[in-house]
Amino acid sequence: MDALNKKIYFADNVEHKTFVEQIINGMYDWVRVIDINDNIIFANDSMSKALGKNLIGEKCYEAIGKSEPCENCTSRKAVFEGTIQSKEEIIGDKIFSVMSSPIRDENGKITSVVEVLRDITEMKKMQKKILEHNKKLQSELNMARRLQCSLLPKELPRDKIDFSYVYRPCEAIGGDFLDIFKIDKDHIGIYIADVSGHGVPASMLTVFLRSSINKRTLSPAEALNQLYKEFNRDYYDQELYITVFYAIIDTKNKSITYSNAGHNASPILFNHESQRFDILRIPGVPISDWIDNPGYTEKSISIAKGDRLFMYTDGIVELRNNKSEQFGEERLLNILLGEKLSPAITLDRIIDAAMEFANIKNFNKIIDDITMALLEVI
Repeated sequence: MDALNKKIYFADNVEHKTFVEQIINGMYDWVRVIDINDNIIFANDSMSKALGKNLIGEKCYEAIGKSEPCENCTSRKAVFEGTIQSKEEIIGDKIFSVMSSPIRDENGKITSVVEVLRDITEMKKMQKKILEHNKKLQSELNMARRLQCSLLPKELPRDKIDFSYVYRPCEAIGGDFLDIFKIDKDHIGIYIADVSGHGVPASMLTVFLRSSINKRTLSPAEALNQLYKEFNRDYYDQELYITVFYAIIDTKNKSITYSNAGHNASPILFNHESQRFDILRIPGVPISDWIDNPGYTEKSISIAKGDRLFMYTDGIVELRNNKSEQFGEERLLNILLGEKLSPAITLDRIIDAAMEFANIKNFNKIIDDITMALLEVI
């Protein structure tokens, strides 16, 4: 290389070095270079100004107010392992994330380490606030869950029927709900409901449902018509809606009268001995503000001793396997009409079969609420 070319090369090299230093000195983050003996050989302006001194020649740990090397020194680890290392470090009243990267010469030998220290104090404060807020929110959700569960049936009318149910929301609180209650000495009311969505808004509507449905009338259609009007008075223009199947069991005359407000998981009335089953389908719009007059209707069907009524929400039948097949109504019927077990064990059998079908090991992985009820005439 002649003298002119050498001059141009050195000029370009110096100019490039100055440009890189300008970039590093313009960074908000602290940047320093440490040799393999813990000596600082470069520190950018941000770090020098913040610590109020010239750091060149100081030991890396002395520069941040320590008398001996850090116990978890990432720079030494970066030199030893030859890989990028990271940690958090408290310097004064601030918290920094530290990233240490080895620097190699042209032969690949590690000669020093570059450290980038980013002030994450405010981020840590924000994280703490978020954790505290989430803890408070979780506590409130747990309280809401206990409240919602307290509204589920406790004292079941078992003198003329055997009854069991499963209520498993996919979140802390759910949009499914059911209730069973005595209307008078000869009539038992039972309904199952599914609110669109999940979480707090849906759970609030389950509270509305329980407190608003007419538990005195012997007409399910009348009860749903009244519920529809009350919903539109209190929840007008809300995007949420409720599907409800409501049945009244006449234990004296052995019949079930039922009506439906858009609940697509139609209950199943069946008998093990005869293997007879009836799917109680009846049209009806959900409890919503979709139309002015829903005009709910009702039907009646005779029942006998040993008959069972299965009510459910769509969470169980819509579980899918790895082929995207739904668990479906047919598999449900096969279990219901199979071996006769107690209502509680039958419901457990359904859940086990559905989770096995969908290859779900943990119930927390289910993405929809699951609610089922099984009633037997005795």
